[in-house]
Amino acid sequence: MVFRRRPVAAPCLPPGRRVYAIGDIHGEADLLISLLNAIRHDSSARGPAAVTLVFLGDFIDRGRDAATLLRALPLAGDDDVKVLKGNHEAALVDVYRGDEEALAFWLRFGGRQTLEGLGVAIPDPVDTAHVLHALRAALDVGVVDWLDRLPHAWTCGDYLFVHAGIRPRVRLARQDPDDLLWIREPFLSSRRRHEKVIVHGHTFTPGRPQLGGNRIGIDTGAHETGCLTALGLEGEAQWLIQAYDDRPRTTSEPFG
Repeated sequence: MVFRRRPVAAPCLPPGRRVYAIGDIHGEADLLISLLNAIRHDSSARGPAAVTLVFLGDFIDRGRDAATLLRALPLAGDDDVKVLKGNHEAALVDVYRGDEEALAFWLRFGGRQTLEGLGVAIPDPVDTAHVLHALRAALDVGVVDWLDRLPHAWTCGDYLFVHAGIRPRVRLARQDPDDLLWIREPFLSSRRRHEKVIVHGHTFTPGRPQLGGNRIGIDTGAHETGCLTALGLEGEAQWLIQAYDDRPRTTSEPFG
């Protein structure tokens, strides 16, 4: 008797659902506006559906509009918009609540632009107490509480949306939140078939992300490359939408 392995079914969304997942924005509001316009046109051309936008985290830091996005996205959350927590949002929460080590780390990897956008002056050398006091005066605690409550993941159909990735061989229900925010390896190199296809950001990959497989990474380095990417999903279909600006391109990989 010959046994044949059952073919793996293509991942899909429930009928009537359409999802657009948006990669790491990092303070690039102009790129986001261009991308949202492109998504609007794309969705209109595809016909009626229940449409959900999913932001994969790291919408703050690095870019000049980081503070603007920090204040705007809390107003966007509803059943049609899912905002996930990234490691940069988690760092801001830790800093606001007094973690001095987190402040030094955050300043090195993009937090300075968010603070400056909030009107917080950063002395040289850094006066930690001054910066923390100024941050708390500039940013309403309600925004920080909203950041802290952001979900680490969202699932729809055969897809799991998360900022960084998952720990292979660990059930999705038992994932460590730190892995969901920070992991690279062994997730990125794993060829294992996970419970769902993982849609993630965090690890910058220039150019056009590869569709299919056990994961789809859509962080294309908006701040570094001037390219912001969205993944569209409906039924078994997968497609990409990208917005560009005219800055010189770079292929150096930034901190996630």
